[in-house]
Amino acid sequence: MAMNQYLSNKMPIAPLKLIIMASMKDFGKRVNDYLVQFRQEINQPHQNSPAFQEYRMENFRVDFTATRHVTGEANLLLNETIRGKDLYILTDVLNRSITYNIHGYENSFSPDDHFQDLKRAIGAAAGKAHRITIIMPFLYEGRQHKRSGRESLDCALMLEELASMGVARLITFDAHDPSIQNAAPLCGFDNFTPFYQFMQALLHNVADMKIDRDHTLIISPDEGALSRAVYFASVMSVDTGMFYKRRDYTRIEKGKNPIVAHEFLGDNVEGKDVIVVDDMISSGSSMLDTAKQLKNMGAKRVFICCTFGIFTDGFAEFDEAYKKGYFEKVITTNLTYRNPEIFKKPYYIEADMAKFMASIIDCSNHDVSMTHVQTPTDRIKAILKWYNETDGTLRSDIE
Repeated sequence: MAMNQYLSNKMPIAPLKLIIMASMKDFGKRVNDYLVQFRQEINQPHQNSPAFQEYRMENFRVDFTATRHVTGEANLLLNETIRGKDLYILTDVLNRSITYNIHGYENSFSPDDHFQDLKRAIGAAAGKAHRITIIMPFLYEGRQHKRSGRESLDCALMLEELASMGVARLITFDAHDPSIQNAAPLCGFDNFTPFYQFMQALLHNVADMKIDRDHTLIISPDEGALSRAVYFASVMSVDTGMFYKRRDYTRIEKGKNPIVAHEFLGDNVEGKDVIVVDDMISSGSSMLDTAKQLKNMGAKRVFICCTFGIFTDGFAEFDEAYKKGYFEKVITTNLTYRNPEIFKKPYYIEADMAKFMASIIDCSNHDVSMTHVQTPTDRIKAILKWYNETDGTLRSDIE
């Protein structure tokens, strides 16, 4: 309701349209449904004005056809006009569940395939849209963000290419290094974090936490994630700590210097609930080593919060670590594809981002400040206040 009141007298920049790529089909449908609901509930006194044409719709999704030939080549056809629309294209470059046949073999989509399909969607718009915004939760080649030798700068090249194709803005989540936006300074770049959704998911599923300086600690698993941990800890009014990765720079394994040990810097963790915050779980070995060390240091429980749960090496190591009591819960968002097996795990909690995504799109379409959605400090404090005042129980409908 607060969001509806905030937008009730604001005019959209142009009629809203969504191109939801196959990689985000299910998630995108939920985002669309929330947008339909928002527009039905909002008290918009000027909705009959010509400026609000197509403001309330039963569906904001664009009908399109994506064709893949047996040679591996592809094309994308828009089946309706997008002239003058405020166009948002949603894509998940990590969705490996989509496949195509090439010369008789089944091939899974790689991030490169998803990026090429994204460019096909932009090309199909052919400069007709009023504005094009790309929503790419996991930033394509986001970990290839800096040069330390004779190597490519893939993420920077991607941003330059999108800007040259007429993209006005890119919206992403928990970018590995947000400073990569400097590669295309005239292209808008919004980087959101799911701190509130982490807290909401955690407090909905764990009823006996005590969120204060004596009972809770926020931990960064490495120096790169420290800013996330510091913000989270500051809002929760608890202490923070970090591990730094001591690497062996004399050899390279799987394209990087192997980690020799994780060294801890921070306050005493004994008897405390520890929340480990990071941007992603890739193989997960580093995160599990962090959890193991925290338990060996006397931590009461370890909760892992990561925006992207990729689990490239499967779940066997996590299952074993869970049995040994190294961690209590793993929370990731639904912004990217996850192996369906994860939903059977007793330790997994999903932080739902569909409503948050819809709110971002709605604010963007009205061309208003996103400060209140980008910095959720007040919302986190409100949910913590409610949780603490109700003796560790959270009302199921609180948002």
